[in-house]
Amino acid sequence: MAQKDVGNKIPIYKLKTTDEVMKYYDEWGVKNKYDQDMIDWKYSGPKETVEVFKKYAKDKNIKIYDAGCGTGLVGAELKKFGYSYFDGADLSQKLLDLVPKKLYQKISKVDLNKDIKIKDNSYDAVMCVGTFTFGHVKPHALDEFIRITKNKGLICFTINEGIYEKYGFDKKINELKENKSLNIKEFFKSDYIASKNVNAWLCLGEVLK
Repeated sequence: MAQKDVGNKIPIYKLKTTDEVMKYYDEWGVKNKYDQDMIDWKYSGPKETVEVFKKYAKDKNIKIYDAGCGTGLVGAELKKFGYSYFDGADLSQKLLDLVPKKLYQKISKVDLNKDIKIKDNSYDAVMCVGTFTFGHVKPHALDEFIRITKNKGLICFTINEGIYEKYGFDKKINELKENKSLNIKEFFKSDYIASKNVNAWLCLGEVLK
């Protein structure tokens, strides 16, 4: 599958290390420029993902983990549709400081490239939007998402099209399908950041244990 070169579309895509990315977010969070840019760029990832999620997650009282929650854009969408319990996690304290008060049950500073300090089968669902992208979280995080999700629970996530093959997400998803730990229900290319001509693969899968 030919990949579109999107690595030059947005400045943060050019960064390679976690330290570089965090420094960028620290500056991006000043005067809430991050949220303003998301509006200006017509970033639709959170809305598109929750629209898919709500088709399968009928119980509004389930416990959801928003991995890479940033300033809470996915949480705001979940709240619109009546979901009442979701926790947020992100590596950038600067962005976590911008999360609206009382939006999440709890928020925590977490490096998703490392093991998540959460017990097995703790959540009914995991959302991860905008985090599988250049210089951010790698494919093995999907193993952790599955571990902390209950049997028959859901994981719903986006993968920036520019890293899908480059970072090995294609191989990881095939592996999860083949070992029958993830039953893919939806997988398609979403608009994501259409104003920048950047798309993402949007995936929703049922966890099998």
